[in-house]
Amino acid sequence: MTVRMLGVGLLAGCFATSAALRADEIPEKYRETVKKALSWLVKQQHKDGHWGANADQSPVSMTSLAGMALLMEGSTVRDGKYAPNIRQAANWLMERSMKGGGRDGLIGNPDHPTEAGRYMYGHGFGLLFLSSVYGDEEDRDRREKLKDILTRAVKYSVASQSSRGGWYYISKTEGGDNDEGSVTITQVQALRAARNAGIPVPKQAVKKTYEYLKECTSPNGAVYYSFRSRSERPAITAAAIACLFNAGEYKDELCKKWFKYCHRTIGIGQNIGGPRIGHDEYTHYYFGQCMYILGDDGWEKLYGSTPEAERLTWSKYRAQMFDHLQRTQNADGSWTGTGGWGVGPVYSTAIYATIMQLDKGTLPIYQR
Repeated sequence: MTVRMLGVGLLAGCFATSAALRADEIPEKYRETVKKALSWLVKQQHKDGHWGANADQSPVSMTSLAGMALLMEGSTVRDGKYAPNIRQAANWLMERSMKGGGRDGLIGNPDHPTEAGRYMYGHGFGLLFLSSVYGDEEDRDRREKLKDILTRAVKYSVASQSSRGGWYYISKTEGGDNDEGSVTITQVQALRAARNAGIPVPKQAVKKTYEYLKECTSPNGAVYYSFRSRSERPAITAAAIACLFNAGEYKDELCKKWFKYCHRTIGIGQNIGGPRIGHDEYTHYYFGQCMYILGDDGWEKLYGSTPEAERLTWSKYRAQMFDHLQRTQNADGSWTGTGGWGVGPVYSTAIYATIMQLDKGTLPIYQR
């Protein structure tokens, strides 16, 4: 093990340990809600280690997202209450790392009927999850295997990037050099997680994405669905903020512009708990991350004293969003999946359990 790899492993271990010590940072009134959600999730895991949505749809994406929710609890691939579940999930995803040919490095199952036309989602979430468990893997052979999988996965992501700097549901070669905002954000966050784990990621790939998102920003401050589309999307705009935050670009004027648009369309005290805005889970998965990183005084520090400073705070968002989630949670601990991909409760529960555990600060990719 190199010094760099050892450092990454120790860092990840520290995060896991500190998470256990800081578990009380989740407000007490919400702890049982989170506990029920995680308990429901583990009951849905298949014997081979994977999760699936309704009718076992999108297993690569669902396994990765459910695995991330369990990692947020503080368990790792080797320690903690959910270690066996996390290891099973990691094993299942590692087995889906393709070797050779034009798809070398793809983490996916492109022959699966619900993933054939959008396998880059699964690849991105798979890269995110496996990067997050890599630092805690102590078995030398498995570490080397994971390193190889992650290295080839990064190369596949970079090779799949469109000439404009975005990503599409399928690779650049197979997708006609098209792009789409939500897939783009999935790839960028995955690449950031890989970089956090010590896997080399070309800076040019991230730079191209910044230019892509800049070109896709409307006069209103929204991010378009794609480069060729003029359709403004609150969900993708929220995800774009998370993208730049992950890259350390907190003070960028684009972030400020995107935040103001999200405040008008997603709103704190407006739509939370009201009529669904579409792609709700996806929207709040990223908007929640942004609000957590912003904290309670982040807006003023980053963007000055504007009318948004008083309203855009983590405490206010958390109170309204978490109260809404507590009210709408099913008796079994799940949330009913509607909107978004329409793929069901595994997706919704994994997303909401992740949001409700942000205060733990367990994983580098979600930390302030």
